[in-house]
Amino acid sequence: MNKRSRPLPTSENLFAVSDEDAASRDAPLSVRMRPQSLEEFIGQEHIVGKGKLLPRAIESDRLSSLILYGPPGTGKTTLAYCISRTTKAHVERLNAVAANVDDLRRVIASSQNRHATTGRKTVLFIDEIHRFNKAQQDVLMPDLEEGRLVLIGATVFNPFFSLTGPLLSRSMVFELDPLSREEIIAILKRAVGDKERGLGSMNIRADEEALAFLAGACDGDARRALNALEIGCRTTAPATDGTIHFTSRVAEESIQKKQVVYDRDGDAHYDTASAFIKSMRGSDPDAALYWMAKMIYAGEDPRFIARRICICAAEDVGNADPQALVVAGAALQVSEFVGMPEARIPLAQAAVYVACAPKSNAAYLGIEKALGDVKSRKVQEVPVHLKDASYRGARSLGHGQDYKYAHDFAGHYVEQEYMPLDARYYEPTDMGEERAIKARMASLKGKGGR
Repeated sequence: MNKRSRPLPTSENLFAVSDEDAASRDAPLSVRMRPQSLEEFIGQEHIVGKGKLLPRAIESDRLSSLILYGPPGTGKTTLAYCISRTTKAHVERLNAVAANVDDLRRVIASSQNRHATTGRKTVLFIDEIHRFNKAQQDVLMPDLEEGRLVLIGATVFNPFFSLTGPLLSRSMVFELDPLSREEIIAILKRAVGDKERGLGSMNIRADEEALAFLAGACDGDARRALNALEIGCRTTAPATDGTIHFTSRVAEESIQKKQVVYDRDGDAHYDTASAFIKSMRGSDPDAALYWMAKMIYAGEDPRFIARRICICAAEDVGNADPQALVVAGAALQVSEFVGMPEARIPLAQAAVYVACAPKSNAAYLGIEKALGDVKSRKVQEVPVHLKDASYRGARSLGHGQDYKYAHDFAGHYVEQEYMPLDARYYEPTDMGEERAIKARMASLKGKGGR
């Protein structure tokens, strides 16, 4: 029987297609390199690491219904595949794109008969389970409730938005994270060296820079990285000695993305971040957007970019425009909520706002001066009238006596000693909103400051 006419997996040969594809040289590299057990699984240590709940449940064959949720290529189907090869339960698979209620009822009827005759449970893996509507999800509920059926659902969408409450209450939800660069590199190296399922028989010499580029460009998607590696190696002519050289140029072509020199742990990373901050400080929004675009394109964590904007808003804009820190903080929060690629929009808005805002580093200089005094001079005692007088016995120690409550005086201001030192740390400038602050402080304290 040829591949086109082979039957779909039945209740007795679930994942048989996967097993056959894994052994076929025509199957994609991502399928052939699919781990055969949890020991081969790379990544998601918070779920499958030693001693974690899921491996313990699998090893003891006490698996309960679970939902695997995360971006593409992070191991949802692979994890279900590993479970199917380990559990003693009967396993079936459906894809919610093509399955309907009749398919569900067939699986449920079979599971009920199997449980009644043999006492054996059925594990049902449903890929893209978010595509099932409420009625389809409700069909599963009675058998999940009775324990005859164990559900493993996989979805790229937040299950708390796409699945019903009753289904979620009967399932453990595991969120899979995008794989790290190091994890992707490890997966790629395994594929290059594996002679049975991978590309090990092709005599490939893969540059570290090329693998690192793929790992960064695939956005945590192992499937995308493996497929790019395979097409690059299979379409590159071997050298005279038979070696296929997988270079950075080949990697760029394979994944259709230009390589940007940007090592997260090297000079390019820090140099680019430095240029980004200095462009905002120097009031050049165009340069700020360019350097931010370079970081985004190279796969930089958007939280790193947002933190740089927040720091610049406080250090370099300060009270010249207090709204800059508000905008920067909002961009940090929104970018974490919406994720990439949309996060680039609020980040760009905040970077431009900070770059265009009037600048003052007076607050930054003030805290640096104050820290210097605390570090180098004798630490001052809190004046008695400023000490906490809220607890019993404080008054008997004199705490709070002669303290003047500012709101009891005209203009809500009164002169009194707030620190023993005769020092001035915050010196407002004439920039933006800080000009008004400077004028008010001068009117309160008199010309010439303290």
